[in-house]
Amino acid sequence: MTETTPAIVAQHAVRRLPRLAMWLFCLAFVVPGLFGREPWKGNEITAFGQMLALVDGPSSWLTPMLWGQAPDLDALLPYWLGAWAIQMAPHGMSAALAVRIPFAMLLGLTMAATWHGAYYLALSPQAQPVAFAFGGEAQPKDYARTMADGALLALIACLGLAQLSHEASPILAQLAFVSCAFYGVAALPYHPRYSLVALGLGLSGLSLSGAPSFAVLMAAGSGLLCLLDLESTSATTGRRHALWLVGMGLAVACIASALDVWQWRLQTPHNNWSEWRSVLRLLAWFTWPVWPLALWTLWRWRSHWTSLHWSRHVVLPMWFAALTVVTALFTPSADRTLLLALPPLATLAAFALPTLRRSMSAFIDWFTLLFFSGCALVIWVVWIAMQTGWPTQPAANVARLAPGFVPSFGVLACVVAVMATLAWAWLVLWRVGKHRHALWKSVVLPAGGAALCWLLLMTLWLPLLDFARSYKPWVAQIQTVMARVSSTAPNCLMAYGLDAGQMTAFRYHGGFEIKPLDSSSRPQHASCEWLLVDNDLRPGLSQVVKLSEWTRIQTIRRPSDNDEDVILFHRQP
Repeated sequence: MTETTPAIVAQHAVRRLPRLAMWLFCLAFVVPGLFGREPWKGNEITAFGQMLALVDGPSSWLTPMLWGQAPDLDALLPYWLGAWAIQMAPHGMSAALAVRIPFAMLLGLTMAATWHGAYYLALSPQAQPVAFAFGGEAQPKDYARTMADGALLALIACLGLAQLSHEASPILAQLAFVSCAFYGVAALPYHPRYSLVALGLGLSGLSLSGAPSFAVLMAAGSGLLCLLDLESTSATTGRRHALWLVGMGLAVACIASALDVWQWRLQTPHNNWSEWRSVLRLLAWFTWPVWPLALWTLWRWRSHWTSLHWSRHVVLPMWFAALTVVTALFTPSADRTLLLALPPLATLAAFALPTLRRSMSAFIDWFTLLFFSGCALVIWVVWIAMQTGWPTQPAANVARLAPGFVPSFGVLACVVAVMATLAWAWLVLWRVGKHRHALWKSVVLPAGGAALCWLLLMTLWLPLLDFARSYKPWVAQIQTVMARVSSTAPNCLMAYGLDAGQMTAFRYHGGFEIKPLDSSSRPQHASCEWLLVDNDLRPGLSQVVKLSEWTRIQTIRRPSDNDEDVILFHRQP
């Protein structure tokens, strides 16, 4: 029994989004942030340190360690990719740029897998629109292609995708491999061989990227759905697909056990309303604007997932999204985990498009137009204030939040930003003037606005953001203080209380040989003449060094961050 579809779509509404326009959307989102910046603090600089350690030799390829510290995620493949990129980089290319190239390709893989996964789900008979009495309804492949275009545009529009998807860290690898697994399960009834390749890549890559338990759960749940799918395949085929998925899950578990990458990071649920409210607020903005559309899909297609004869185009992305969201509620890094929910949520959002009323579609257009145009205006105004000092209030805010920052004018960045802004204005006019009946019309402006704002940030604001988010200005500031004290170029630095990312910054930007300090390292580091101490750990410093041997130089505050004060000491001659 096939449930009644709520989609009423004529053939003229499934006009194909021009491939050139789709490629420009993707490039405008992927390329900005790839060039012209250093590794940013947090997950990116820590992962970058692990990659450098693999290249330089002190770390094992099977058990990565950074100054004796294990990574937060028991990931192997992302660090291998970065290390291989550094080793293969041409002469003159910085290591920071080299490691971002394979991760930009992973973001492209995420987009391609999401498009193809949505395409094959929309191709299923239960997802097809109502057949008209005299013909004229949308043809299956044209309809599926339009749904896939809508899913990809919805993915680009997600606010939470912007920064995390441009960091060279394990979470981006997890996103790409989740998308591959999603495509593999979606296309299983149509192209079993390609699907098995995608599933093998996705599940094994996910296991080697720090999420083996998530991969096993995903394989087991997807296998169960294949077994219970009574509409898309025969019972025999469904059992065969389920066995394949269960077998892959067992293989992933064996690989994870052999490489010893199992690690549970689940925590007990929050026990007060303020913490739950914070998580819900994160969920609301991180998955905007796809979550309202996804909820609308679940409502309009409710007969396709609340009955015994459910439809895979709704249940499959709902399962992937629900698994990720529930996992995020039990993990300390909810934002990184929620990133994995964006491809299935974007697919669910796409199936809302053929059911939207004209008033709701108009509301989305106007809200998007005002929101992203306002954001673009703010970015331009602040940039003009940085360059000219007017308006005075934005210029004063930049000077207060980023003391020491000296604005610079980049001709290429300005030209690209102007062209992007003009393209946005053209897109708005094109949207209201043509293709008014195309199904993807309600997500083309959100995707274009998200790509515009990210591109403007990564061109006009990139020097400011790099100053605030990278450690390079901080390292240069400390080197300047060292040069005033000693004429000898420092090459060794003892660190007490600094985290792995901070020590990586001093190693990469300053060229220091870093010696982490603890109670057992005093004789080993006796030759170092410089000591950098976290300000919060200063009271316990006397337990690891003889203070009489050291002269306190000064407390140095990292620009744009009041919580990273360090104290510089120099060994007395």
